[in-house]
Amino acid sequence: MDSTPISESAATRTPTSRAQERWILAATIIASTMAFSDMTIVNVALPVLQHGLGASFAAVQWVVESYTLVLSAMILVGGAIGDLFGRRRVFSIGIVIFALASLGCGLAPDAETLILARGVQGFGAALMMPGSLAIVSASFPRDRQGDAIGLWSASTGVAMAVAPAFGGWLIDTFSWHAAFLINLPLAAVALTITLRFVPESRSDHARSLDLLGMVLAIVGLGALTYGLIAAGSHGFADLHSSGAMALGAVVLVLFVLAEHRARDPMVPLRMFKLPNFGGIQAYTFLLWAALHGTTFFVPFRLMQVQGLKPTEAGVALLPLIVIASLLARWFGKLADKVDPRRLLVGGALLTGSGFFLLALPDAETHYLIGFMPPLMLMGHGMGMCQVPVTVVALNAAGPSHVGTSSAINNMAARTGGLIAIAVFGLVLAHGFSAALTPALQAAGLPEAARAALELQRAKLAGATIPAALSPESQAAATAAIKAAFITGYRWAMGVAGAMAFFSAFVALRFIRGGRAQEAAE
Repeated sequence: MDSTPISESAATRTPTSRAQERWILAATIIASTMAFSDMTIVNVALPVLQHGLGASFAAVQWVVESYTLVLSAMILVGGAIGDLFGRRRVFSIGIVIFALASLGCGLAPDAETLILARGVQGFGAALMMPGSLAIVSASFPRDRQGDAIGLWSASTGVAMAVAPAFGGWLIDTFSWHAAFLINLPLAAVALTITLRFVPESRSDHARSLDLLGMVLAIVGLGALTYGLIAAGSHGFADLHSSGAMALGAVVLVLFVLAEHRARDPMVPLRMFKLPNFGGIQAYTFLLWAALHGTTFFVPFRLMQVQGLKPTEAGVALLPLIVIASLLARWFGKLADKVDPRRLLVGGALLTGSGFFLLALPDAETHYLIGFMPPLMLMGHGMGMCQVPVTVVALNAAGPSHVGTSSAINNMAARTGGLIAIAVFGLVLAHGFSAALTPALQAAGLPEAARAALELQRAKLAGATIPAALSPESQAAATAAIKAAFITGYRWAMGVAGAMAFFSAFVALRFIRGGRAQEAAE
């Protein structure tokens, strides 16, 4: 449900045959599929990975956050790097980096190595993803670009839909390592096709690289995220959390100042003065933050509390992804005929209602009753609003800035997800901690067992039950931990619902009405 930024760079098109065009599409689709799918496959792998590595919950948060952090900050300059040094060259380098990082992830002996490799993966993805559509745009004649991009979009959408289920099957059949190692044969195929069939292209008007902005964005967002995740384990009074958040805030202020002075800023601040532009970025940040935060925690709930296997948890997410993908095209056409603000508000309210409903199930609720209806509702909501978001963002920027607008909107979505996973984790951890002690006391466990479980607070529902306990006491301890997790999880889902509803208010208050065609004129 994310998209690659649209390229707006001018380029001289290299003539290609129809057969060559098919190979170009194959290479860009395979590479983009790797980058997109790794976001969803990893969510299913995390509960198993946490147990396999004996990692804290904060560590598994960073398995996702390190990838998202680097990708969020780098994706705005990834396209400019390709325009400057050659799109095929940079695209190929991105594939190689992503593959080597995937190998590092698959062979990682501990959480720290995995987190580092995931950050390198994010760097590779930032080089691949903007170059993907830029290569298609430079290789296809204008009268067939729409069909080519449509096929690219549909293919990557299908891949994202099946990725969680496929990833779950890999984990069940082999191990969590396979979820990363599967990228190696895909990367080999994509690289071979790229080197053999994809022509080189560059922009006629390549921008300079905003390296200072990129570094400040990574440091600022990274420090802020680190502080929020640390607060979930140690509280806001801890120097690591408060100091990191303060550093992040200061560096992000410096980022804004640097972008104001830069010749070719990665985020042109003047665009936020345009009608609707700032409003649609705020809407995107809030709603996609709630979505990414929710889809990060739902697999943990399904596997560690409801007892689903990885394959089942992957299939469980299909109603959201499939319905959103199927409805997006229909609502995209409708956005050309009605005020897109109606679709933005309606989509946010439906999605937010789904978040609230996800908070209701208890530990015994069946998936078909407690989880599938909310996920279907979320699919309807996201299908209703994801295309109008892009329409409003592009129209707000005007035809001369569609690429930059698309990239900023994409960054808003990914940054929202980055912050949400940290914030939701903080909310869940505090709710879990507050409920754990009374739950363990009510379970009637021996004092030594309670102390052992209290020491594993950082693992949340992934805590290991002491083997010395009787079967009855083990069952009671498991029930207490699940109950505490559900308490924190419900608070997190409530925050997600509130953010979605607030995004609907943002659309009503800060986005002007009118049809898409009128907005573009």
